Amino acid sequence: MEQGALPPGSSARTLALRSGAEVGRPVPGAHDAFPLEAMARATGSPRLEGNRIALQFEGSSTFDRWVEAIDAAERFVHFENYILRDDRIGRVFRDALVAKARQGIPVRVVYDWMGCWATPRRYWKTFREAGVQVRAFNRPNIRDPLGILQRDHRKLVCVDGRVAFVGGFCVGQEWAGSADQPPWRDTGVEIHGPAAAAATRAFGRVWAEIGDPMPIDLDVDPATAPRAGSMPAWLIEGEPNRTRVFRTLSLVAAHARRRLWITDPYFVAPRPVSEALAASAAAGVDVRVLVPAHNNWPWVGSLSRGGYRFLLEHGVRLFEWQGPMIHAKTAVADGVWGRVGSSNLNAASLLGNWEIDVGVLDADLAGQLEGLFLADLASSVEIVLPARRTFALPRLPGERDMPTASLEPEGSLPQRLVGELRQRTSGERSGSTGWRVADFVRAGSIFGDALAGHRPLGREDRTVLGTVSTMALVLAVVLAFLPHVAGWLLAAVLAWLGVTGSVRAFLEARRAREREVGLGASYPVGAGPDSVSPPLIDPDASPTVSETDAVAHPSQRTEV
Repeated sequence: MEQGALPPGSSARTLALRSGAEVGRPVPGAHDAFPLEAMARATGSPRLEGNRIALQFEGSSTFDRWVEAIDAAERFVHFENYILRDDRIGRVFRDALVAKARQGIPVRVVYDWMGCWATPRRYWKTFREAGVQVRAFNRPNIRDPLGILQRDHRKLVCVDGRVAFVGGFCVGQEWAGSADQPPWRDTGVEIHGPAAAAATRAFGRVWAEIGDPMPIDLDVDPATAPRAGSMPAWLIEGEPNRTRVFRTLSLVAAHARRRLWITDPYFVAPRPVSEALAASAAAGVDVRVLVPAHNNWPWVGSLSRGGYRFLLEHGVRLFEWQGPMIHAKTAVADGVWGRVGSSNLNAASLLGNWEIDVGVLDADLAGQLEGLFLADLASSVEIVLPARRTFALPRLPGERDMPTASLEPEGSLPQRLVGELRQRTSGERSGSTGWRVADFVRAGSIFGDALAGHRPLGREDRTVLGTVSTMALVLAVVLAFLPHVAGWLLAAVLAWLGVTGSVRAFLEARRAREREVGLGASYPVGAGPDSVSPPLIDPDASPTVSETDAVAHPSQRTEV
């Protein structure tokens, strides 16, 4: 990383690599062969040149940098987070943002309604009384009952369009730790340069989703933002029904030559993700996935283990971190490319939520991510199959044998679950309603495989299968002995869905007609939109900031 990238006074952990290891060095030729144009298409972002990006991986020093940036704001502060707790850390940020607003600096805060359901109203009242503009994302709406599945899971701080912070850190005591509880392990980045301006525009798009758009005088243009370094980056904006992080990971998995290391806290990977990782491992790439051993959502941990067998059988190495909770969402490939952000590798994050990640093509930053990954492995246990492995798994030069645990350990899995429940902390309800969709998909897949006999079921699968089967039996008993109650409940749910769906269809049809009328008034008689010649675009030209922004900004296009 460039000199001066780490802020003065930050307590950076020393990451010592093993003697003789090639980790921290880019794979020869990987940088020059990196698919730049394909990455722009996969991420939905142009390549943003001229950035300075610093890695953050400790809660206390990360929060210090956030507060320092807020205190130095001169034009505006945009603050967006899935969780803001009314605890010691939450009050630190409340006080910093309130103080800045009282200085006359515009301050805007977006929080997710589901993620902050336990935060009391008095917390938000203090903001509003000081002039901070606060918006809750996606409150429950009777007209859109399924809309509650879409959450704003981003963690983003933007100051003046010149600096932005992206990562997995929520605002709560868990990330800073306390005298009797070590902090959660998480990862983020501090961004200076055009990518920070792009992140500012990303905040503006979410702000406009839940109210009036941002004032035009607060807009910043990545194309004209001053350069702060030499790192190229892509800002990956996750949106409902878009698959930018999935496309990015699939591209990197297909392109990786030697190493692809992933850290993910809620790893309930959809089948296409698992297949992409398995294909890369089968081709000889060292694919590793690091997940928490003690998940703050124990059932997510159990469902995650339901997907281990397929990956292990195809040569992917899986590790469980033994600390209180690892919450980082990162990937690093071949010592040249890294991703840091808020996206988990499950259906909720990849398809349903608003997320934000940054991909960086830089050997120094990628080397730090690899070093951090190995430091985490030192506190981890590798999960292995009890049978003989099909693949000779790749080892790094000088790599020590790590402690291992069988995928089917002695003792029942309910005993393991009890242990997880005992170690459960009052942590982030990440994904909330959204990740339950992925849970049901995983459970349904296991249930279907069991009935069809498509594959042998391990202990981790049998637990999920037993749970689903028990729920099916309970439902059968209710339907058999209380048919009228079950019928009324089903009728009420169907009526609710039918009425809300009809109302929404009517409103959407009316809006469409209004847009058509407005569009017709925009053209003279005899000249319609089809008569307008499309601009000439060089198919071989790389996308520019202005071209991509024209597509990404709803305020700059007419919907038809």
